[in-house]
Amino acid sequence: MPTPPQPKPKPRGGTEPLLSPSSRPSAPSPPLTERQEARRRRILQASAQLARRGGFDAVQMREVAESSNVALGTLYRYFPSKVHLLVATMQDQLQHMHETLHKRPPGETEAAARVAETLMRAFRALQREPQLADAMVRALNFADRSVSPEVDTVSRLTTAIILDAMGLEGPPTPEQLSAVRVIEHTWHSALITWLSGRASIAQVKIDIETVCQLIDVTRPSSPPR
Repeated sequence: MPTPPQPKPKPRGGTEPLLSPSSRPSAPSPPLTERQEARRRRILQASAQLARRGGFDAVQMREVAESSNVALGTLYRYFPSKVHLLVATMQDQLQHMHETLHKRPPGETEAAARVAETLMRAFRALQREPQLADAMVRALNFADRSVSPEVDTVSRLTTAIILDAMGLEGPPTPEQLSAVRVIEHTWHSALITWLSGRASIAQVKIDIETVCQLIDVTRPSSPPR
């Protein structure tokens, strides 16, 4: 008499694995070719131009494809959704700000004042294009876990801008990195409250200058001589 087939053992806890083969993290994407990078640049420029004209709602994937002269299917291979596209647009704008700040660094002598000046310059750059700023911030707020790599890049760029303005002589301490995160959150929150009309530019400036005082608080004390 043949032996009946035995049931396959279930994972511990009686549940199926959380990640199926199709949902496991994929390998990093290969670097873009020069042609692909140029195409991506056109897409981001079209996205920013549409957002400048009409904000978040004006950025429609079909119009972005037409404006950047790429097929709609190609656009979706680069950016799976409008949220992905607009968060990447914010990443591109921050990268441009970072390069500009390298060319023209803040003139204040104290670290806290340099960071406050830097963030207010970045804020005023966004203030000059409120529709674009609103579109990018809304995309950040709508972003789910699928947009985590793009959101993380935006956060890393903001952190790099703040650390550069601090002018540290060595690596930041854990306390300084914590202060940078709080400053970053405050800057983002101030941008949201200003865009929604709940804060004036003057109030934003006060908030930024106040939170930047954390830089002095977390500065390592000089060892006794």
